Amino acid sequence: MDVFDLLESEVRSYSRSWPAVFDTALGSRLYDETGRPFLDFFAGAGALNYGHNNRHLKKRLLDYLNGDSVVHSLDMRTVAKRRFLEAFQEIVLAPRKLRYKVQMPGPAGTNAVEAALKLARKYTGRQTVVSFTNAFHGMSLGSLAVTGNAMKRGGAGVQLGHSVTMPYDHYLDRPSHLPLLERMLDDKGSGLDQPAAVIVETLQGEGGVHTAGPQWLGDLADLCERHDVLLIVDDIQMGCGRTGPFFSFEIAGIVPDIVCLSKSLSGYGLPLALTLLRPELDVWEPGEHNGTFRGTDPAFVTATAALDFWTGDGLEGQTLAKGERVRTALERIAGDHRDAVAEVRGRGLVWGLAFADPARSSAVCRAAFERGLLMETSGPESEVVKLLPPLTTTDEELAEGLEILARSVDAACAR
Repeated sequence: MDVFDLLESEVRSYSRSWPAVFDTALGSRLYDETGRPFLDFFAGAGALNYGHNNRHLKKRLLDYLNGDSVVHSLDMRTVAKRRFLEAFQEIVLAPRKLRYKVQMPGPAGTNAVEAALKLARKYTGRQTVVSFTNAFHGMSLGSLAVTGNAMKRGGAGVQLGHSVTMPYDHYLDRPSHLPLLERMLDDKGSGLDQPAAVIVETLQGEGGVHTAGPQWLGDLADLCERHDVLLIVDDIQMGCGRTGPFFSFEIAGIVPDIVCLSKSLSGYGLPLALTLLRPELDVWEPGEHNGTFRGTDPAFVTATAALDFWTGDGLEGQTLAKGERVRTALERIAGDHRDAVAEVRGRGLVWGLAFADPARSSAVCRAAFERGLLMETSGPESEVVKLLPPLTTTDEELAEGLEILARSVDAACAR
């Protein structure tokens, strides 16, 4: 028995899917301790949009550390934080005419969601939050209460309440269910308390790569405004360019009241999360929501460097172009396996192959690992093979990975 089996909790998951001991990483590849390379179409569950050990980010980080600069500062003022806030305002917020205050709630995405839920309830004085089928918002209790997955919810060990689940766009193959929500909000006999907020992902990664259409998102924003309900967009996995633009909601032309960011925000895999909120919602008392690691300075440094990728429109265009190549390849694979593949889903550089038999998706990921490609499954039954390559993946690497995927689907469907 090795030290991992001896000491590590049974809760571990990725190490079971990928029985390798990884040692080094660069760009779109990981290497195990024997030197075997693996092409990474997982990208730290979306935390490595710019790849592993991106040279530009690493140089900024090493220079900062070599200067004995501040590493831990709670919410004190630091040079690194100031530079990040100035860059974030100049490169991200101002060009999009977004007026947000920036809160550092803690190091992980679920901290950003918890802060958003608490703030919405504090501001409105209401308790109920509306979420959607197949949603995933994190593993802490507040986030689990607005998450759809039964297995994850079951791990809470307590009753999860103060939330109502509504159908996501195209649930049951219908284009919209918002009239149902509106009717329930209007009807005093519906049993739905006036909500504090609605929380939504514009594209559900963990839930099975379900995409919400721009019209549906626009209608949802309009509904929230008319009913005095705050709109929270969870952009933790789909933000920072994963779907093309920096924010995934830009495609719908909406301005959420609150936005949750994390994962690739630091650009380097360092923990960093933000909750963005309209200035009039900033009713916090000092220290009312805090944490020891709410914005570490090395993460500010790499996050500032990562914003250099967004000073022009190059990355967004490249991501959308690569996404079309992925779509074409997946549709070809689906056409070759019509009896096995139920649907191709995605946008930008997040894609999914949904299988009629959930066992097939796991078999595909196992076959891909054997061939040197890392991917994970998603969806309530793990029925979707999910692709999350780094945005910086080269055209050659993308073609290589898609070829491995095609061979892996062939192998899994032949069994």
